[in-house]
Amino acid sequence: MENIIIGFATPFIGTTLGAATVFLLRDKISNRVQKMMLGFASGVMTAACFWSLLQPALEQSNEGTFASIIPVLLGFFLGMGFIFLLDTFIPHQHIDKNTPEGIRSSLPRSTKMILAVALHNIPEGMAVGVVFAGMCNGSSTLTLAGAFALSLGMAIQNIPEGAIISMPLRSEGKSRFSAFGMGMLSGLVEPIAATCTLLFLENTESAMPLLLSFAAGAMLYVIVEELIPASQAGEHSNIGTIGFAIGFAAMMILDSVL
Repeated sequence: MENIIIGFATPFIGTTLGAATVFLLRDKISNRVQKMMLGFASGVMTAACFWSLLQPALEQSNEGTFASIIPVLLGFFLGMGFIFLLDTFIPHQHIDKNTPEGIRSSLPRSTKMILAVALHNIPEGMAVGVVFAGMCNGSSTLTLAGAFALSLGMAIQNIPEGAIISMPLRSEGKSRFSAFGMGMLSGLVEPIAATCTLLFLENTESAMPLLLSFAAGAMLYVIVEELIPASQAGEHSNIGTIGFAIGFAAMMILDSVL
């Protein structure tokens, strides 16, 4: 139980550390730094999708036939569809856009910005929850070290995400403590999503290939729909690409070493 608590809390700590940059920096984050952060986050998440989620799913289900990987394919597309529905209906607004998305709502812009980041964090929390559930259920391809590698990887990429939400809120007139609190709050959804996923998946080892790929599909939707386009928009797109490569390599090293 202690390992699970630490594993679930680690990504939230990463978001909190990132949000705390509002106490250290006076000015808003430059466009170049923001692109590097977004690229880094998307690189970490992409690597995690494969090494921590899809690869174990394929190893558990692959028996040399196409039929054996159908649960992986099904879970992958269901995961993407799940986040697509949330993205379509939940009112939210991305920091780099002036137009809100989702259903019409009278919520303030700051709340919609927090909801946008929370949408990103739902699949990350689900991914951590699925991996720890598989480890608890005795899966041969999911180990405690691998689960902590994913949790640590999510924490590392949450640091820039926390900064990206708190710093713009500060530049819009929020106090430092208010901006920090909102940034930290956006990361709270991860341990909640991880806990709900773990409880839901208790004693479901046979369904792990589908569930692992579901989490991977959900994460990849966020990566392709939001993170990569934001890191490539406008000038200095090469900085976002470099950030992606660094993030991908960092997660690959974490998963390989641990």
